[in-house]
Amino acid sequence: MISKKLEEALNEQIREEFYSASYYLSISAWASSQDYNGTASFFMIQVQEEVGHAMKMFNFLFDVESRAIVPALDQPPADFDGLEDAFQKTLKHEKYITGRIHKLVALAREENDYAMENFLQWFVTEQVEEEANMNKVLAQIKMIGGDARAVFMLDRELGQRQAFGGE
Repeated sequence: MISKKLEEALNEQIREEFYSASYYLSISAWASSQDYNGTASFFMIQVQEEVGHAMKMFNFLFDVESRAIVPALDQPPADFDGLEDAFQKTLKHEKYITGRIHKLVALAREENDYAMENFLQWFVTEQVEEEANMNKVLAQIKMIGGDARAVFMLDRELGQRQAFGGE
């Protein structure tokens, strides 16, 4: 069993992970409404990953004989000022999540909970990947500027993203 403090912190992170899924679902809906179907697909895969992250945490709490709580979620934004804005906000959100994961690791160390610290290392690595992916897409968006043909090609490329098992 983990400490009450860690249990509460991990439950709060579960809420953040489900909020991330909701946020990315909102971006996917916006992208579909703008005929960015590849981008919509890209974010639908991101939704699945975020739900997977939340469920890993949810199940971990049961593994350590703690209680997981199903969270209430805030309404995510529904409108964006183009692809660059959507990906800028996504990167900002991922950096926020990275900071939260780092605080969880610090708390696990403070509580001398080695199992929790070990569990969280997967998320530390995952956040490096998440930020790198968003930075890559942002760099491409900036490179192509407003060239409609290039935006079309990037949107098609984003639609080629494949889901990874277990994420």
